Amino acid sequence: MKMIFRITALAALAAGVITAAGENTHRDEARKPLVLAAQGSFFVGGETKTTDTPNATPAAGGVPPQGDVTVNQMYVQYQEPVGGRQHVPVVMVHGCCLSSMTWETTPDGRMGWSEYFVRRNHSVYLADQVSRARSGFDATVINAVKLGKVPPSQLPNVLMASHQTSWTLFRFGPTFNTAFPDEQFPVQAADELYKQMIPDLNALLPAPNPTWKNMAALAVKLNGAVLMGHSESGFFPEEAALIDPAGVKGIISIEMACTTTMTPQQLSTMAKIPILIMFGDHLGDVQGRFASIWTTNFDTCQKFVEQVTSAGGDAQMMHLPKLGIRGNSHMLMQDKNNVQLADLILAWIDQHVEAKKAVRRH
Repeated sequence: MKMIFRITALAALAAGVITAAGENTHRDEARKPLVLAAQGSFFVGGETKTTDTPNATPAAGGVPPQGDVTVNQMYVQYQEPVGGRQHVPVVMVHGCCLSSMTWETTPDGRMGWSEYFVRRNHSVYLADQVSRARSGFDATVINAVKLGKVPPSQLPNVLMASHQTSWTLFRFGPTFNTAFPDEQFPVQAADELYKQMIPDLNALLPAPNPTWKNMAALAVKLNGAVLMGHSESGFFPEEAALIDPAGVKGIISIEMACTTTMTPQQLSTMAKIPILIMFGDHLGDVQGRFASIWTTNFDTCQKFVEQVTSAGGDAQMMHLPKLGIRGNSHMLMQDKNNVQLADLILAWIDQHVEAKKAVRRH
């Protein structure tokens, strides 16, 4: 009963039942100085390969030189609060056509999840997927086409999310520039979100995706972490745990498709790790080619939760409308009630990850 009350109270807060006092508390929190024990950045993973390195001044005979480059590394930036080592760190990984900016300041200038989690005494590690943003990408095939060594048909498909695609895919409203009446995303700041959209070069990546291995390695480096993925990376924490579960203390997967064809051995691995899956609202309410994508994804994840639970695991589906929380978009970490949703996740970490850690320790 104690756990149920806590979740219900937080859900009420997120739904706006607890209004002025809670909102004022969060605004006051954002005005306070952010006190850190440490911050910095580093790379995880990467391997060396020899590749053509064409430049503006080719070597004698017109043959571009070759050289060694590092590829498939993952950039990570972090903040550690004073006292943060008392709590499990959280690794946040972004989705398609985005970078770790997803978790930072919201498009309308409010505190994002990365800062809020730090203010709640969790060290936060923001990772750019391999091939994206500061992680860089392997340009070998692009240069090979330029040099005439392979046909243009081998150029990768570069995903770019248009404003129109983003609006409906992210469920800001049923059609472009029309918002749902209860929409939680700050649609007046949509232009600022569009500035965050960058080309997605994942088609250049080898299989399996190096980000999975790097996330698992990061969790080990941190002596244990909660891995959080969103959208394109939503199921990356599970994939990372299948590669090496040693450092994965908890999994938070937000709005994606789930794999439902795991072997009994793989499900046994999943059953040893607490898993939270979160979905927002209006899953079946957009029009056009994305009309059914979210209901389909939700169904796969509901089945995955059932499979892990049947294997003896601790897996939970948190569908926000079932908690009375309405209007959340696909970008719920940037929604107007983002801090209240963060409180739900932090409560889950307290109860399902850190409480179990304390039991094991004693």
